[in-house]
Amino acid sequence: MFKPGERVITPRSQGIVIDVAPTPSGQFVFGVEDESGEVTYFTSKALRGAES
Repeated sequence: MFKPGERVITPRSQGIVIDVAPTPSGQFVFGVEDESGEVTYFTSKALRGAES
């Protein structure tokens, strides 16, 4: 489970988790802000933890 403020790698780029939201199916999606400021939502399967 990823937490807000955590740095992650997405299929597109790296970013920081800024939002965690439940879906009607009971899963969670994670809002990730990239370096350009764009926020995209991903499931946990699409994210990897970034090494510091």
